[in-house]
Amino acid sequence: MSSKFFIMALAIFFSFAQVVIEANSWWSLGMNNPVQMSEVYIIGAQPLCSQLAGLSQGQKKLCHLYQDHMQYIGEGAKTGIKECQYQFRHRRWNCSTVDNTSVFGRVMQIAHPGDLPRDWLWGGCGDNIDYGYRFAKEFVDARERERIHAKGSYESARILMNLHNNEAGRRTVYNLADVACKCHGVSGSCSLKTCWLQLADFRKVGDALKEKYDSAAAMRLNSRGKLVQVNSRFNSPTTQDLVYIDPSPDYCVRNESTGSLGTQGRLCNKTSEGMDGCELMCCGRGYDQFKTVQTERCHCKFHWCCYVKCKKCTEIVDQFVCK
Repeated sequence: MSSKFFIMALAIFFSFAQVVIEANSWWSLGMNNPVQMSEVYIIGAQPLCSQLAGLSQGQKKLCHLYQDHMQYIGEGAKTGIKECQYQFRHRRWNCSTVDNTSVFGRVMQIAHPGDLPRDWLWGGCGDNIDYGYRFAKEFVDARERERIHAKGSYESARILMNLHNNEAGRRTVYNLADVACKCHGVSGSCSLKTCWLQLADFRKVGDALKEKYDSAAAMRLNSRGKLVQVNSRFNSPTTQDLVYIDPSPDYCVRNESTGSLGTQGRLCNKTSEGMDGCELMCCGRGYDQFKTVQTERCHCKFHWCCYVKCKKCTEIVDQFVCK
């Protein structure tokens, strides 16, 4: 199978669960990086993996073994970061710590399930999700598994948290995959179906992970070095739930140690009472008002046959930015 069918969903939740995307993280593959430059893919060439910032030793080994995968991992990281920015566009932290362009490559594409009716034909160009799941697990988890910290330390807790969230992200992508079918037969009788498995739309994955982020469980290390829930009155998180060990900062002011750019200069909604409202977004600092010209399509008409013609309308609108 061509490498272009590989990982389109490595771990979008990562950008939800981790604020700072540093140069020593594989997420940097989603930014301006040699991995996205086609000229580095020369038969027999070895310098590619050495040019990629942010890979651990284990990830570099995988890079050498699967160089054709790296371009798609880079594309995937870029796609996931963009989705992160969409999901958090109305929050104080809007995933803007990543060069403002901001996760996944083209992966995940599954073996057929065994419960399809016998009159269905398994075919088509389905997504090899089983392969993508295994490769994503090996590649993304490599960095965490290479780290060695004292049992019971804060660093070991972060490793356990990251491994748990990595798996939750993969399972979300896997479980949202669905069967798509096409009917064959006289006059649409659908006497025969060709079916294949395909990944869910990436926005659907992002929506699901955003819900998991908002309901993530607070965890702590117990005396045996295992993660346990802080509040035992709640149901324990499953392998598909996200967890955290540190509460988020308020993100109101710039703080490079947490990856926060602050909210100064952010657009806000004067009439909203939600997180995108000026009161909450600006953290009580107030906001400035200015006017801007917006252009949009209007007075659209359908013409036979077959196109739509629109005019361009402009209007002056008020906008508000945080002080």
